[in-house]
Amino acid sequence: MTAMAPGGNGQGHDHGRGHGGSGDGRGGDGHGGGRLRLVLATANPDKAAEIVAIVAAAAADRVELVARPGTVVEVEETGDTLEENARLKAYALLEATGLPAVADDTGLEVDALDGAPGVYSSRFAGEHASYDDNVAKLLADLEAAGAHGPEARRARFRTVAMACFPGGREVVANGVVEGSIAEARRGGEGFGYDPVFVPDGGDGRTFAEMTAPEKNARSHRARAFRALAVGLVSA
Repeated sequence: MTAMAPGGNGQGHDHGRGHGGSGDGRGGDGHGGGRLRLVLATANPDKAAEIVAIVAAAAADRVELVARPGTVVEVEETGDTLEENARLKAYALLEATGLPAVADDTGLEVDALDGAPGVYSSRFAGEHASYDDNVAKLLADLEAAGAHGPEARRARFRTVAMACFPGGREVVANGVVEGSIAEARRGGEGFGYDPVFVPDGGDGRTFAEMTAPEKNARSHRARAFRALAVGLVSA
């Protein structure tokens, strides 16, 4: 099954690795009264709020996302790809809760930096880097590379979103948005690299200069999770 995200270029795929509940009485396959219930793997409150809003708009009341339990430890992202990291996080929450789990991983790929930071985007400036630390390193690296102007600073955000079910079934979706890196931070909204990412078709504004609905209409994460939501409710 392949699902196309409404209004975006996200793509979703059902890997169909298995079906059925866990048999342990803790949530089975996530269906209750026709509503699919899944636990969110992310511990990042900014990402969680964004994902909930996107899925609610795409799947109405057919999908319920449950907050990650505070007792679940942070999952180490040891994968070499975004999909591997998303899978690691989703299965960790599935095993901890017995519920189907939803996870994602996002990378910023900058052409002038040979695709960096990529899979290391959240820890570009170090394991415990803040948003500001990562943005500062990105801007410094582009300055050192002599990359000036939008064409020299082409980049894209890529998100892989995944739902994993007891029994092994997976639904995977991808979302990409092309753009460029601004010369300096602009805007006070959003999080992560939003103050320096200028998406194509966004009137030259960074994601941080957009409202949440404006960003969610075109972002990589929105495209991936819209496709995932469509895949989940049509499976």
